[in-house]
Amino acid sequence: MPDPHSKHGAELRKIIHVDMDAFFAAVEQRDHPELRGQPVIVGGDPAGRGVVATCSYEARRFGIHSAMTAARARSLCPRAIFLRPRMDAYRETSRRVMGILRCYTPLVEPLSLDEAFLDVTAATTNGVLAVRIAREIRARIERETGLTASAGVSYNKLLAKLASDWRKPNGLFVVPPERGLAFLAPLPVGKLHGVGPATVKKLSAMGIHTVLDLRNASREILIAQFGKVGLWFYEVARGIDRRPVQPSRQRKSVGTERTFPENLADPKVMLATLQQMAGQVSDHLHTLGLAGRTVSIKARFPDFATITRAHTDAQAIWRTEAISACLPGLLAKAIPAGLPVHASVRLLGVTVSGLVNVEGVPPEAGQMNLLEEVVDFLR
Repeated sequence: MPDPHSKHGAELRKIIHVDMDAFFAAVEQRDHPELRGQPVIVGGDPAGRGVVATCSYEARRFGIHSAMTAARARSLCPRAIFLRPRMDAYRETSRRVMGILRCYTPLVEPLSLDEAFLDVTAATTNGVLAVRIAREIRARIERETGLTASAGVSYNKLLAKLASDWRKPNGLFVVPPERGLAFLAPLPVGKLHGVGPATVKKLSAMGIHTVLDLRNASREILIAQFGKVGLWFYEVARGIDRRPVQPSRQRKSVGTERTFPENLADPKVMLATLQQMAGQVSDHLHTLGLAGRTVSIKARFPDFATITRAHTDAQAIWRTEAISACLPGLLAKAIPAGLPVHASVRLLGVTVSGLVNVEGVPPEAGQMNLLEEVVDFLR
C-alpha cells in the first residue's frame, strides 16, 4: 500500500461513490405502494422482444438481471410485474439526488442517472470524516426522495466503486488505504474496471483468476499481452487509480457497449439490444446536458474482428427515438447481406459523438421521426 508520506501517498484523495439501489424499480415502488415487496421489472413486454432495464431486489432473487430478455425474466418469475419505463420520473428524481450530492462538494461526476463519484477531500480538511459525509448523504437521499442508496468510501475511484457494491442494498462500506491491497486480493479479476468477459477468459488462460494473481504477474508480461491496458491492470492490482473526479470534463463522446456471455446471431435481437443501449446513452446525455451529431455502433465478431459504422445528422440529437432511428441502417451496414445468414456478434456498442451543450441546440432538434423499419421492441 502506498506510504501516506510518499509522493503517491500525498496524492491520496477521499472519494465517495454513491449508487442508487435498483433505481428505476425503486422509483416505481415508491410511487406505487402496492408494488412494494413485489418482483418488479422495468423494461419491455415479455410477450415481445423486450429486455429488462432494471428490476427490484425481489425479482433479482429469481436470477433476473438487467439486459436479460423480458421473456426469459418471465419464465424465471411468472408472477413478476412488468412496467414500461417512466423516464421523466427517473430523471426528476435523479436531479434531486445530484442536487443533494452537490451540497457537499462541487466535484461531482455523474456516471448515469443513478450513480456518481464525489471528491470530498477538501470537505474533510477540517477533520470531518468522509464516512460521515457518506452517511449524511444516504440519510438525506432517503429522507428527501424516499429511496435508498449504497455508498463506498475509499482513496480512489476504483476502490470506492467496488466498495459501494459490497453491502448493497442500502449499505455503506469503507476501504481505507491500509486495507486496499487486502480488500482487492481475493476479488475475481472480472470485478475490476475495464475487465470484460473476453479479458477474463484471456487472463484465465494465463492462470490469472484473482486480483492477487494479477498482482503477481510482471509488468512486462501484462504489457506484452495487453499493451497499454496491461499497465492499467498492473496498477489497479496494486490499488493505484489516478483518475480524478471530473465534474466538467470536456467529453468527446458518450456511449455504452456490452459483451455477451453467448454470441448473438439473430439480427432482431441485435437491434433490440442496440435500441436498449440507445436509451442508456440518451439518459446519460440528458444527465450531462449534452447532445451529439454522430451516432455510431460497434460490432465485434467471434474472431475478435471489430467494425464500426457511423451516421452524422445535420442537427444534434439526444433523445432515445432519434438515436434509435439511426440503428437499423447502421446495423445493416455493420452486418451486410454478404455475410453468413447467421453471422453472430460477441459485442455491440452505441456511441454518440460530436457533442454540444443542449442549451445550444434548437428546441425542435432530436425530434426525428423513426424510420419505417424501426420496430419498438419494448411494446
